[in-house]
Amino acid sequence: MVESLSDKIRKNAFELGFQIFGIARSRVLSERELILKNWVADGMNDNMGYLGRDTDVRLNPSLLFPGTKSLIVTGLSYNSDLKQKHPGVPLLSRYTYGQDYHVVISKKLEALLAYIRENDNSIEGKVFVDSGKLSEKAWAQEAGLGWQGKHSILINREIGSFFFIGVILLNKELAYDKPFEEDLCGNCRLCISACPTGAINENRTIDARKCIANLTIESRGPIPENIIPNLGGRIYGCDRCQEVCLWNKKAAKNMTPEFEINPEIAGLTPEDWLHLSEERFNRLFKTLGSGRVKYDRFSENIRVAFKSLNA
Repeated sequence: MVESLSDKIRKNAFELGFQIFGIARSRVLSERELILKNWVADGMNDNMGYLGRDTDVRLNPSLLFPGTKSLIVTGLSYNSDLKQKHPGVPLLSRYTYGQDYHVVISKKLEALLAYIRENDNSIEGKVFVDSGKLSEKAWAQEAGLGWQGKHSILINREIGSFFFIGVILLNKELAYDKPFEEDLCGNCRLCISACPTGAINENRTIDARKCIANLTIESRGPIPENIIPNLGGRIYGCDRCQEVCLWNKKAAKNMTPEFEINPEIAGLTPEDWLHLSEERFNRLFKTLGSGRVKYDRFSENIRVAFKSLNA
């Protein structure tokens, strides 16, 4: 009976468009506690103080959703062939090309949860998409989806690392997948060597104080002057460590229309970027993955990006 329900859930997840899927048994991730605490103690979370709070909750899903017994973990690629067309323009991270992934994936997971409850109305669940205090990458590995690369991002051997993780916590025992225990990075250090600012640590963590993704999105202060020459024109996020990863050479491409880049954004010229008005910014970016940053900050990122391109 358990296996039958698990198979049904898996089948429905693929019908909803998810490309990878696994089920993990709920437990306390105690082996990750010291790494997290040391990372925060060293200040590598920068101004993201929330990452240092409620460590016990981050490691124990039952504290997020009482009675959790299973975690359904899904992956959905955002790796697109369609990119920005013009050279010398500010660069967006690929995950920001399309609609806000929190919204897109949450809808799919809610549909999956509704399907699960149709099969067993005693089941309760809660959806997470890069939200709350859930350690998504750790649970993806527990569900057998892949391993945490040296750049800290989860890698799947079939679809690479350009994918979003979505999770459902359930109060139901299911048939569990085997945790992924291999390290298929081997001796490769391409991501570490390619990081423009040296933000990748040797223990598969990131120093957010140096990370372009953090500095262009999360950080409240100006981008440090010593970082600007290494920006390479990036205004929102950074894909460099993933671009050089050998596992992404034949990575699966995005099959979700909502994640395709808006043709108007793809066609913006350097002149368009320099003179991006607030009205056009709101029209083009507010509903996208890059919509979290307000116009003033976005404009400053553009200014600094051109400065880096002309350095």
